[in-house]
Amino acid sequence: MKQTVLLTRFSALGDVAMTIPVIYSACAAYPAVHFVMLTRPFMTSVFVNAPANLSVIGVDVKRHEYSGVLGLRRLAKEVKADYRIDLYIDLHNVLRTQILGTWLRLEGVPCVRLSKPRSERKTLTREHGKQLRPLRSQIELYADVFAKAGLPLTDTFSGLYDSRRQAPAEKFAAITAPRAEGEHWIGIAPFAAHPQKVYPPEQMEEVVRMLQAEADKGMPLRIFLFGGGAEEQRVLDGWASRYPAVTSLAGKKYGFAAELALLNHLDLLVSMDSGNMHLGAIAGTTVISIWGATHPFCGFLARGQSEDNAIQLPLECRPCSVFGNKPCRRGDLRCLRAIEPAQIFDKVISHLKA
Repeated sequence: MKQTVLLTRFSALGDVAMTIPVIYSACAAYPAVHFVMLTRPFMTSVFVNAPANLSVIGVDVKRHEYSGVLGLRRLAKEVKADYRIDLYIDLHNVLRTQILGTWLRLEGVPCVRLSKPRSERKTLTREHGKQLRPLRSQIELYADVFAKAGLPLTDTFSGLYDSRRQAPAEKFAAITAPRAEGEHWIGIAPFAAHPQKVYPPEQMEEVVRMLQAEADKGMPLRIFLFGGGAEEQRVLDGWASRYPAVTSLAGKKYGFAAELALLNHLDLLVSMDSGNMHLGAIAGTTVISIWGATHPFCGFLARGQSEDNAIQLPLECRPCSVFGNKPCRRGDLRCLRAIEPAQIFDKVISHLKA
């Protein structure tokens, strides 16, 4: 009888994106296993070109029927009945998924949970006696859970699109026409969930201004801006109005499928330590990442990306948090403000020339 394995990861976007290389590799390693992934509804479209033995189901766990202890009991019963779950792999390990696992165990389904290196992370982020050494990546931690569940795997993920070809241009036709011969395409995703991870917009605009100057001098260059929310849209639309080479995608609601296809065609993406960094990586794009309060050593550098492309300052206070959600101890966000726009611009130009 075919085994069915339930997987869950509900947030955040970057964390869900990082499950994809592991889940797709597991699907390839165990073609006789049916994997069922539960995630937030709007994230289901990130799973582009999903393997045949993977079902991705959007579940709003904040809706009344699935909220709270009894709502999760209902969800456990429905999933067990609909898919005949044999094993539950919890890739989140928060209270909500722990409760879901408890209900599934009462239904006879064994549960294996993600192990989080909390103590190791504290040695990286504490104010005094900091030990700056790389931890296992989040992707490796996801793979560890599969191994603990009796499903060891090798990373065989080659990107959301076959590594030998690009995404079809018609997938992003609503955004732009195909790239012209010899044209350079750059993406910039200048925002993140927390201010401690956001390069100051006025300094990032200076990077855009310098790139526009290169376009004015004859470099065939287009810049695509990624963002969401009213304030981000206001800022990015302002840049697009001032710089002819710039196109803003903010607020356009093209959807993940179109934006991922466009990311696949970029020469490179400039991003914060954010979900966009991970989307760019799984789409097969080189990512230049900018780090402030956080640090690649915490395990969240995007898959397949070089630390040489991580722009960061060697400050003793960094990292001050794993997720960038704590106030700056200095109060001045020097970790971001002291990065010169020219440093980012030079990194971009060197990649384009290479």
